[in-house]
Amino acid sequence: MIGRRRKPRPWSNTAAATGWGESTFAEIAWDKSRGAATRWAVFGAFVGLLIGVVVFAPAAWLASAIASATGQHLLLADARGTVWSGSAVVVLTGGPGSRDASALPGRLDWTVGLKGLGLELRARHACCLNGTTSLTLRPGLGRVAVTLASNPGWIGQWPSAWLGGLGTPWNTMQMGGSVRLASPGLTVESVQGRWRLAGRADVDLLDVSSRLSTLDTLGSYRLTVAADPTGNGASQLTLSTQQGALQLSGNGSIGPTGVRFRGEARAAAGEEAPLTNLLNIIGRRDGARSVISIG
Repeated sequence: MIGRRRKPRPWSNTAAATGWGESTFAEIAWDKSRGAATRWAVFGAFVGLLIGVVVFAPAAWLASAIASATGQHLLLADARGTVWSGSAVVVLTGGPGSRDASALPGRLDWTVGLKGLGLELRARHACCLNGTTSLTLRPGLGRVAVTLASNPGWIGQWPSAWLGGLGTPWNTMQMGGSVRLASPGLTVESVQGRWRLAGRADVDLLDVSSRLSTLDTLGSYRLTVAADPTGNGASQLTLSTQQGALQLSGNGSIGPTGVRFRGEARAAAGEEAPLTNLLNIIGRRDGARSVISIG
């Protein structure tokens, strides 16, 4: 039996002869390679842009964040530089819509860098900080901790008149003297929206005076903020008089429900007359004393 000869397929010889199949595969491979290169180029540009935004983030962004966090009471005005290295004028205000404002002299300079798993802010202010003040921010899962490093002697000292920028009653009192902050170490931590404190800070009001009294000085006072030794999360407040004609005392706490404070103000023996107006403003009069109640 004679077998039939299979006829060759015309296109097979043509493809082999012309190299059409190879060229088609090469073009497909080239298109894929070009598409991958384009995607990598776009990704690289995006990463570069992101790094540029982070590295050169303007100082105004930090100023905006602080203003928002403090209800517009603390402002970094005329912010210059970047978030990582900048300067600004520190201003206290009475909040949105208030016309009261008070600025510290000179400029606050700061740098921000990495420290372990957190960020460290180092600040200098010729008028008011004792050398370089360091704050460490450590974020975590559902928590963030801010630690104020201790400084030999004191950390910062500001003119009491600066508080007038906060509005009533500070602008009415027009205080003289200074406010000094000292701490052996203080950490404020937010855990799932609840704040707790570790350590202690002392705020001293030194040689305080007021236009509401004819006395040259009212006295010197200390407000201590300390962690609760019972560990229930509330911070303890203690107000005491170091010396002076105006006697202040009181106790309170800072907890989940806010600030609670009960105290009183009295005039030292023989100083009642020049302190009458001031005692009427400080709190509710109850005979010779003025009752201070917050929260």
